[in-house]
Amino acid sequence: MCEKLKVTPRRRATLWITFLMILSFASVMVAQIPAFVYAHDPGVRGGTVDAGRPLASVASTPGLLDFSSSGSGQFQEDQVVQGAANNGLGPRFNSNSCSSCHSQPAVGGTSPSQAVFPYIGPNPETQVFNLAGARNVLPSFITPDGPVREARFKFFLNPDGSLSSAPDGGVHDLFTIAGRFDAGGCAIGQPNFARHLALGNVIFRIPTPVFGAGLIENINDATILANMNGNAAVKQFLGLSGHPNRNGNDGTITRFGWKAQNKSLEIFAGEAYNVEMGVSNELFQTERPSPGQGLPAACLLNPTPEDTTHFVPGTPNAQVPSDVTQFAIFMRTLAPPSPSTTTPGGTTSIANGSQMFASVGCSLCHTPKLRTAESSVTPSLSQVDARLFSDILVHHIGTTLTDGVSQWNAGLDEFRSAPLWGLGQRIFFLHDGRTSDLLDAIRQHASSGSEANGVIDLFRALTESQKQDLLNFLRSL
Repeated sequence: MCEKLKVTPRRRATLWITFLMILSFASVMVAQIPAFVYAHDPGVRGGTVDAGRPLASVASTPGLLDFSSSGSGQFQEDQVVQGAANNGLGPRFNSNSCSSCHSQPAVGGTSPSQAVFPYIGPNPETQVFNLAGARNVLPSFITPDGPVREARFKFFLNPDGSLSSAPDGGVHDLFTIAGRFDAGGCAIGQPNFARHLALGNVIFRIPTPVFGAGLIENINDATILANMNGNAAVKQFLGLSGHPNRNGNDGTITRFGWKAQNKSLEIFAGEAYNVEMGVSNELFQTERPSPGQGLPAACLLNPTPEDTTHFVPGTPNAQVPSDVTQFAIFMRTLAPPSPSTTTPGGTTSIANGSQMFASVGCSLCHTPKLRTAESSVTPSLSQVDARLFSDILVHHIGTTLTDGVSQWNAGLDEFRSAPLWGLGQRIFFLHDGRTSDLLDAIRQHASSGSEANGVIDLFRALTESQKQDLLNFLRSL
């Protein structure tokens, strides 16, 4: 039999010293491990923000700078229900100005976040819902540090409140003008978002940035189709089969919005003015209720369309066009963001990441550049390479990202390849802003039915260092 080991005070001290030496050695070893083992999103790129500026030739194109500047001012103007020329907020709305949704990292961008930049203030939708005495309740999915969102319902409800099989797909604005001092007797209520959330019937969209939008508008359909038909064997091997969305009337390729559902910047602006702010205009001439509902007469407060060409003697030339036309001119003349060549990760990492982006097949859908056509607007739009990182086609993205909404010939799980220029300074990713982690956004491209599965498999096969280079490259854009 072995005698039980007796732990004397001296032995106890020796054991403690040994333990502390092991712990100290382990701490030194941990300190020598690199700062990251696995690839990670380096986060929103700091440094200079050059987005939101006009194209280089705008100032030298006679008269155009005045129109662009006037459009910028109108883009940032807060709308009211009554009492100011060419305004007409509501009766239903999501916010009260274009720039409240398009503001990160500059006017014309996408959704801001107080969580990332505490000094810019909270989500604007948390500030407009009760302005001027409005009686709205803030929906649970709108938070101070979350993205600006619009809500759509996938299906209508039956009279008993159950989910029907009739597709809806339309925007149900978050707020109404009821209770505002300038809203008269309008007393309509908000949609029952809690009920629709419980039924899993709500999907979201966040604002798309409009930097460089004039370049996208000026790409010929033939250029888009030629690019679509290029690299056919590789695309077939990887399962990529995107197609253009098309206008239902003239059959031309549409290109703006998450499902490329809008043909031009003027249509894009007119629809947003009517849908997001409730302002009727020369393109969308009547007040808009929630889909499937009417509007009481007490909520029809202004002659329509509320926004028109300004036929007022003495009006400066740049202010004669309607707000919608001024919005379109502003967006058309916005320059694309300039990429960084040094951050994050440094020049070598960015260059390596660019190679990885191409080698795994990301560039087959996120086409690095497309050539624009001749432009009658300004030389900066004419015969130049738009480095948008998009093929402007819609692709099946699978069960994880499907939103169950069809627009024109973009199906339930199809989305436009989002242009990636300016990605380095975006906070929220994917159509609904569900993540702020770029690596997570990449991974969510893979799911049942997604065209991206083959590409994501190749991405997963990269070393962690190669993945990091790719992420650094994306954050340099």
